[in-house]
Amino acid sequence: MADGKNTDFCTVCRRETEYMLREDTVQKLIRGKEYSFKVYHAFCSECGEEMDIPGLADYNMQSIDRQYRQMENLVSIDDIKKLMEIYHLGKAPLSYALGFGEITITRYLYGQIPSREYSDIIRRALTSPRYMNEQLEKNADKLGITAYRKAKKAARELTDAFGVSDKMLVAISYLFAQMQEVTPLALQKLLYFVQGIYLVLVGTPFFEEDCQAWVHGPVYENVYNLFKNFKYNPIEDDRFAVFRERFAELDQTEKKVIDLVIDSFGLYSGKTLERITHREQPWLEARGNTEPFSLSREIITKAAIKTYFEEVAGRYGVDSADGLNAYIRAQLSSSSS
Repeated sequence: MADGKNTDFCTVCRRETEYMLREDTVQKLIRGKEYSFKVYHAFCSECGEEMDIPGLADYNMQSIDRQYRQMENLVSIDDIKKLMEIYHLGKAPLSYALGFGEITITRYLYGQIPSREYSDIIRRALTSPRYMNEQLEKNADKLGITAYRKAKKAARELTDAFGVSDKMLVAISYLFAQMQEVTPLALQKLLYFVQGIYLVLVGTPFFEEDCQAWVHGPVYENVYNLFKNFKYNPIEDDRFAVFRERFAELDQTEKKVIDLVIDSFGLYSGKTLERITHREQPWLEARGNTEPFSLSREIITKAAIKTYFEEVAGRYGVDSADGLNAYIRAQLSSSSS
C-alpha cells in the first residue's frame, strides 16, 4: 500500500476529510520470538488524529501474516491452494496425501500458520512432483480411489514434463529468479558454463545430465524439449511457478558458481554465447568432422568440459567474474578477428 491521500469520516472533525497513510513499525512476540512488522496507519490531514479506515486493520493483519511467513520461510495460503489445484485434490484428500490429519489443510486455509516441519512438507510437495508421487504412494490407503488416480495422473504428467534432474531444476530456477529474462538458447549456454566452472572449482558435476554438440552449441536435450516452444523468445513458463523456491536448496558454493556465470556470461545474448562455445575445444572435438549445419547428438563429455575449463582457470581464473569476463573478451576478440 503506497502513501497517498483519500477521504473518510474523521470522528474528531466530525466530517469527511482527507487522510494520509503513514508507514509504521510494530513489534510482536510470536512463539517466544520478537518480530518487527511494517504496517500502515491513517491520519486526518486537518486535525492530525488517527482515523479508523474500513479495511485497513484487515490489510495490516494480512500483511503481518505475509511478512511473518516470509521471515520464517513458511508456505503461504496461496501455495496450499496452488498445490490443491495442481493435483486436483480437496482439503481433506490433500491432508491425507501428505500424511497429515484430516482437517490440517482446512485449518491452514483459514489462516493457521503451519509448523516448520509441515510447511517444509507442503513446499517440497509443491516443488517436487517426484516427492509428491512418493507421498501419494505412501498414503494411498487413506485416499479415495478417484482422488488417488487424479493426483497420480497429475504427478506423472508433471514429472514427464520436467524430465530433468532435481539439481538441474534448481539451477534453472535460480537462473530464472536472478535474471530479468532468459531465452532457451542463452539458458543452454549458461547451464553449460555452470557445469564447466563447477567441475573446476568443486571437482564433481553440478548436475548429472550430459550435453550434446548441436549446431548452435552445447545443448541439454531434456532442457531443450522443456522450452522449445519459446524458440528465440524469453522464457515465460507458468509451469515453472511450482519451482520458484527450489533455489533455496542450493548451498553457498552452488550459488556462488551460478552467480559467477550470471555476472559474466549472463551479460551476453544467447547468440553471443553460442559464438563463444563454437571456439571452445569440447564442442569442436565432439562435432569432429560433422558438417557445420548437420545434426549431431555426440556427447560433450564432462571430462572434456573439466579439462578445458581447467585450462581457462590456469590462464584467466574462473573463481571471479573479472577472470571470466577477461576470458569472454579474449574469445570474442578472437572470433571477430
